[in-house]
Amino acid sequence: MIRYFTAGESHGPALSAIVEGIPAGVSITPEDINTELARRQQGYGRGGRMKIETDKAELLSGIRFGKSIGSPIALVIKNRDWANWTTTMAQFEKPDEQISAITIPRPGHADLAGRIKYGLDDIRPVIERSSARETAARVAAGTLAKIFLKALGIEIGSYISTIGSATEKTPDGRLAELLGEGAEAVSREADLSSVRMLAKATEVDAIAAIDEAKQRGDTLGGIIEVFITGVPVGFGSYVQHDRRLDAALASAILSIQAIKGVEIGPAFENARKPGSAVHDEFNLSAKNGLTRKTNRAGGIEGSMSNGETIHLRAAMKPISSLFTPLQSFDVETLQPTLSRFERSDTCAVPAAGIVAEAVVAPVIANALLEKLGGDHLDEIRQRLDLYRESVRSAFGF
Repeated sequence: MIRYFTAGESHGPALSAIVEGIPAGVSITPEDINTELARRQQGYGRGGRMKIETDKAELLSGIRFGKSIGSPIALVIKNRDWANWTTTMAQFEKPDEQISAITIPRPGHADLAGRIKYGLDDIRPVIERSSARETAARVAAGTLAKIFLKALGIEIGSYISTIGSATEKTPDGRLAELLGEGAEAVSREADLSSVRMLAKATEVDAIAAIDEAKQRGDTLGGIIEVFITGVPVGFGSYVQHDRRLDAALASAILSIQAIKGVEIGPAFENARKPGSAVHDEFNLSAKNGLTRKTNRAGGIEGSMSNGETIHLRAAMKPISSLFTPLQSFDVETLQPTLSRFERSDTCAVPAAGIVAEAVVAPVIANALLEKLGGDHLDEIRQRLDLYRESVRSAFGF
């Protein structure tokens, strides 16, 4: 089983992660991880922090001669901005008298609930750990699982379909072509756009919407489309709630800061239609075996993969730190006041797509390991090849 933990504060010395369960024999380089970290830092609408950081992961354990050895992999990502926060975020020195406590919570953020939950007299510690800066460590950790899956022919990709009012109405044939090449082809094309959109007309609208929001001192959210290709039928299970693949994928996506909703395929659109217009019919032919004309289920039926492309849709709310303040109050005086501004992005939806790719990778990897077992890549590949061949010979897919 692959599991990981992250540690670190937004403006502390570093972020770190420990990843356990990556099988032995997987080829891993720092460049593999750093490429994903760089993707996470891109995107139109990002704030000043991304001009400071150049995220690089330092791998400390679990790899020998460029391959995983089965033991936990530890990694660290230094925060360059730490140099500007050594007094404010000092770990052991007494607090500087000039540092005033933050007592005004931002609506929509973890500020108020976190201060109350942990009995803090300053909101700063809540801001530091609840910040989406933590996702840099998760991207690094999830990339290890992505590399493992890619070695087995399973790819994860994403693009952005909505930012604010800019929405792609219906995917064109280009998306189907890209998915035919593998999910990473979707990401490669999306990454050519500063907002990670596939349709150029929508890209123009999205950039204009971000510019307008920034001018107003506002923020924008959007919708992320995540695809996973190469997953055989039968990953996950319906026999227990904690083995359901859709539940685990939804949980991973919802764990990303500012994500407030998840769909498996076009779930909410399906909810407005009769069953005859929703369910994916089977089509048997001597030439093509078992196929389907549609994938409205999003690649999952009965909480198991059904052999089709897995399609997840995630709704990200607008970032809750606004340059134009909202109504708030001071927790010390209990007097109404306007909320404070914490340096942030106008729109981070493109970056969130990279995070989504990373967090679903361990879920798929664990479903694979549950089904097939194995501790070394070659051993797991042999088992997967046998399983795929048994399904192919029986059903033709």
